[in-house]
Amino acid sequence: MDCAEQDTLVALGGNWPSDAGPPEATLRAALGALAEAGLAVRRVSRFFANPCFPKGNGPDYVNAAAALAPGPGGVDPEEVLRRLHSVEARFGRVREERWGGRALDLDLLAVGEIVLPDLAEQANWRRLPLERQMQEAPRELVLPHPRMQERAFVLVPLLDIAPGWRHPTIGATVSEMCAALPRDARTEVVPI
Repeated sequence: MDCAEQDTLVALGGNWPSDAGPPEATLRAALGALAEAGLAVRRVSRFFANPCFPKGNGPDYVNAAAALAPGPGGVDPEEVLRRLHSVEARFGRVREERWGGRALDLDLLAVGEIVLPDLAEQANWRRLPLERQMQEAPRELVLPHPRMQERAFVLVPLLDIAPGWRHPTIGATVSEMCAALPRDARTEVVPI
């Protein structure tokens, strides 16, 4: 099964409990909350355990990926992001620390082939050095997610639901981006 052209790809993750329970239970509850927020879930990957990123920064994460169907009239990425943040807030997410532990993280990875805000700015964020990534966040939505191609905890779950999705600026599929990662990074992401 592969991704429809206009599917919205979302990464789910968490490493702290929420009112719904431990991280795995929180992710399951979040999938239901996405539907309640008007984001129809088409496909969901298996759940995976993997070390916290950056390593040693907290308990291991549970990660997954989901493909959301475009709503009637298409997809407004800003509205999708607003709804994702609303669902995160329902599970206690407060955006205080960049890359800190959390009960729920919903990252908007891609909306079909849309590139935001433009090719140059997307490329700038993709090339940002790690030290700056840990301190800076874009002021506007950047799509596709500028670091998805570097993260096994994103790409391994995406293999379950969208192996043929092609990054519109890099030109590689999810399968190709995942295969390009170091083997040890891929093997750290273990199905639950």
